[in-house]
Amino acid sequence: MPGAARCRRTAGEPWRRTNYAGRPVTLLGGPALALAATASAVAGAPTGTRAAAALVGTVSGLVGGYDDLAGARPEQARDKGLAGHLRALRAGRVSAGAVKVAGIGAAAAAAALLTQRDRGLADAVLTTGLVAGTANLANLLDLRPGRAAKVAVLAAAAGLGGPSGSLVAGPLGASLAVLPADLGERVMLGDCGANAVGALLGLRLAAAPGRPARAGALAAVVGLTLASERVSFTRVIEATPVLRALDRLGRRGA
Repeated sequence: MPGAARCRRTAGEPWRRTNYAGRPVTLLGGPALALAATASAVAGAPTGTRAAAALVGTVSGLVGGYDDLAGARPEQARDKGLAGHLRALRAGRVSAGAVKVAGIGAAAAAAALLTQRDRGLADAVLTTGLVAGTANLANLLDLRPGRAAKVAVLAAAAGLGGPSGSLVAGPLGASLAVLPADLGERVMLGDCGANAVGALLGLRLAAAPGRPARAGALAAVVGLTLASERVSFTRVIEATPVLRALDRLGRRGA
């Protein structure tokens, strides 16, 4: 049995990380969340949205997992954020993050084709932007224990109403299930988990009635994403009492 234990340790090694507080965590919470959120979203989604949910959840989880592993390599250390991906491309390299962005973007565009067959180009663009943008935004929030999972829970709960609300009922449950381990600093969602659940939330936003509402949601997602290139979300949260209290709720002490 010692040999089997060594194999298990070796298999899990690439997923191990040290978090912001210097504590050891595993990224394996991400694949668990991606699988549970995607499977439950497909099971609960309206008939015309099931294929799109399966596509965006699966692809976002897979390319996010690739970035979790390949992006940790020393040569990729500087290829972070939009600016880092662009620098790598100018230098003739394709970063793991760029692969992830391309994969999520392609899945989002395919989901738009699957769900917007009877609508115009503007609606397809909104769907693509919301799925890809929300997937990325969820990942940007995964910088402190429980932060991305809490936002996923709140966003999914807000989207439960209406004909498409069943799409996020499963991801809501999956996010709640992983939250204690995330807050306890035993797991991290990583790109795999955050991107998958974010993409599914984006698909729910894309099903909202009214083009102006969807356009407003996309503007907010894009604005926050661009702001993240210059402003630290953590600094803003720490400087805002209500956000700071919510962010620290349930977390371990320093």
